[in-house]
Amino acid sequence: MDYQSRREKLRILLKKTGAQALLVTGRANVTYLTGFTGDSSYLLVTPDGKAPGGQVLISDGRFVIQIAEECPKLETYIRRPDATVQQAAIKVIRSSGISSLAIEADSMNVATRDRMAEKLPKVAIGHTSGMIEHLRQIKDKEEIALIREAVRIAERSFAVIRASLRPEQTEIAIGDALEHQIRLFGGEGPSFPPIVAVGDRAALPHANLTNKRVEQANTILIDWGANYHIYKSDLTRVLVTGKISPKLRRIYELVLAAQTTAIAAIRPGVAVCEVDAAARKVVAEAGFARRFNHGLGHGLGLEIHEAPLMKGTSTATLKPGMVVTVEPGIYLTGWGGVRIEDDVLVTRTGHEVLSSLPKQLEEMIVY
Repeated sequence: MDYQSRREKLRILLKKTGAQALLVTGRANVTYLTGFTGDSSYLLVTPDGKAPGGQVLISDGRFVIQIAEECPKLETYIRRPDATVQQAAIKVIRSSGISSLAIEADSMNVATRDRMAEKLPKVAIGHTSGMIEHLRQIKDKEEIALIREAVRIAERSFAVIRASLRPEQTEIAIGDALEHQIRLFGGEGPSFPPIVAVGDRAALPHANLTNKRVEQANTILIDWGANYHIYKSDLTRVLVTGKISPKLRRIYELVLAAQTTAIAAIRPGVAVCEVDAAARKVVAEAGFARRFNHGLGHGLGLEIHEAPLMKGTSTATLKPGMVVTVEPGIYLTGWGGVRIEDDVLVTRTGHEVLSSLPKQLEEMIVY
């Protein structure tokens, strides 16, 4: 990946702030700009890119070999074992001679900011919000390829789980099996702890895994994703293990219609809030507006939830290269819930659904 190009794009934005440097502290943002996947590390970037401090990765001795492998040409400062990353950053900032510094307000807490200000009395500290996240919204071809593979791994893993589903299996057992299959198919693990909700527990959008068994109800909501070379996928399907009741059919087909309508609205130049509204209108007209109690979806990439957030209050506009989830749902306490989720790439002419698992109701019957 062209990390240098990413840093140049950041520098253009940084110049507009007037700050002489930006201290990047968000782990995913450091990775995005350098390729380094370790933790406890900061990146100092200046608008002109000149050393010292032009683009310095501030890390520690645990990662010396890893840094050499992942970003060998990047200038680094390796802190002493008895120094914190904040102390090391202060030393690098002092040696750079800068008089104004921007920090990432979304990842640095107030206490850390105040400690740095105390140790850097001659440096004016301002803040930025969402600057690098704004760049991360548009995926390049390498990122899209990794997300595609993360989707494929998730789909293959789900296919195995579905084919081997047994009445006595618990939510916990299914979640564990999903994680195992993801690794067998080449993933680094799940994108997030899988959600497996049997029957009425699917009324909880983010249900925790329990010992409830498949045989205790006739539906199972599974929300899962694969992590592949640190890029994520995120999918949801509802499996049916018994008779399709009229109520299930009504709710399921309503959610599917909402998702289909929203996906059809995705194309460059469309406001995110309009896509959310398209799905919400379908649900509201059927009388379930209050039962669709979360946003339509979110951006996807290095993190499982990133910009743009697909919700009614968003001011973002869809652009080619964005990858978003579309996941409307209806949740009824004491009965259960239905959520259907796919990953969608915004293309130059419209959109491409990256996931391809079946989702018609009859196709969700297991046994």
